[in-house]
Amino acid sequence: MSPTLRRRIEQVTPDPSQLKALAHPVRLKMLEMLRLDGPATSTTVAARLGMNTGTVSYHLRQLARHGFIEDHPGVGTRRDRWWRASHESTSIPSAGATASKDDVRARQAYNHAVVLTQVARLQESLLERTELPRRWAAVTDDSYWTLWLTPRQARELMDKVHDVLRGAAEAAPHEKSAGAKGSAQYSINLHGFPRPGQLVPGARTGPEAS
Repeated sequence: MSPTLRRRIEQVTPDPSQLKALAHPVRLKMLEMLRLDGPATSTTVAARLGMNTGTVSYHLRQLARHGFIEDHPGVGTRRDRWWRASHESTSIPSAGATASKDDVRARQAYNHAVVLTQVARLQESLLERTELPRRWAAVTDDSYWTLWLTPRQARELMDKVHDVLRGAAEAAPHEKSAGAKGSAQYSINLHGFPRPGQLVPGARTGPEAS
């Protein structure tokens, strides 16, 4: 059996200024659309999101200003500008002990926007789950685990999970035309965190905390 061919996934590691610009659920949705669906105009993106074209154009320009998207070469005009994603994914390494307050705040704002976006996507998935073809409904998953681990064990576990997912991503085709017959884009959200309310004195959890 021949080894599985893997491709290099282009990633961007934003600095605090770039993170601030990206820490907006609408911009995250736009960037995801361009990454997953390919190049598009502001009019196309606005129609998909049900938003005003002027507002969408502003957010797209901000994404371009900070290096997340760029002009799609050889396509469009000044009045019909096509955009494409500059990278396939965003990488946010863990903040080190020497991270500045500005860096920490930027990461927190970005992570908050990411969680809001992922929750919205999960809700959309739940709404359409009963309408999915049976073969796809059978491979949806909503697992939840809570384990007793040390920080080192937690890091090792997450590294192993990321290695598996990264390997699958590198082996998977980037374009629909290169995919196997019957394939579709499959989303996996991964969250790992200490159980809330256990390590931070006085922290409140649950609906009453909001």
